[in-house]
Amino acid sequence: MIPAAFSYRRAASIDDALSALASGDAKVIAGGQSLLPLMKLRLAHPGSLIDIGRLSELRSHGPTADGGYEVGALVTYADLLESSDVPSITRECIIGIGDVQVRNRGTVGGSISHADPASDLPALTIALDYTFVLRSARGERTVAADGFFTGAFETLMEPDELLIKGVRGPLPAGAGGSYQRLENPASGYSIVGVAAVVAMDGGTVSHARVALTGVHEHAYRAPEVEAALVGSDGSPAAVAAAAEHATVGVEVNADIHADAAYRAAMATVYTRRAIDAALGR
Repeated sequence: MIPAAFSYRRAASIDDALSALASGDAKVIAGGQSLLPLMKLRLAHPGSLIDIGRLSELRSHGPTADGGYEVGALVTYADLLESSDVPSITRECIIGIGDVQVRNRGTVGGSISHADPASDLPALTIALDYTFVLRSARGERTVAADGFFTGAFETLMEPDELLIKGVRGPLPAGAGGSYQRLENPASGYSIVGVAAVVAMDGGTVSHARVALTGVHEHAYRAPEVEAALVGSDGSPAAVAAAAEHATVGVEVNADIHADAAYRAAMATVYTRRAIDAALGR
């Protein structure tokens, strides 16, 4: 299909983009891997597109001085895959996203802002305890990834705000992470995706953060899984028991690809796999 008419403006700077966003019915575009298909189906019809694809200041990524990590909004999946300093959990997550074109053009900021219920990056950022830097003509604020995603294609970001970067602190000593997914064989989208970061101390699990995508209307943290895991010995039995809490308090999605019962069962299976893999690193 052909999208509805819209105007186009290439932003010369971040401030230029923020000024355009403050003026009214505008959407930001970078890689265009999510927005353009929606526009072609007329599920999205912005009055104007603000192209931020050439803003080089949003393309930096790498370790921070405190041992954490920082990633700009315009960093692509391919950029991260080509980096030697990306942790294994991140590599596991992004290697299965889309195809070569999507990984070359799709951006981290675009995926997070779009907040597709089956997108992998939201769960990854929650498990790794990222904070997002949001900026508008009104100023700048930071929002934790945990709680940022509020519904299908909905976040705490205001219409006039631009996602600048994501930042996390250092992982706990000895922490390992893993991302495990059950993907739709046709589209590659996650029917269930689980990110787990786990640390052991003296034979006991001392830290656990687990987040899921594809299961609910938005990516979410699983505190009941974490609470059951922390303080345990990390044995297969303990992990299996903790994984049983993967969908506690969550309304599980049902669609043509998986009904709610199957998706809930797979959430338990892949939560266990992600934790087991994280403990093995």
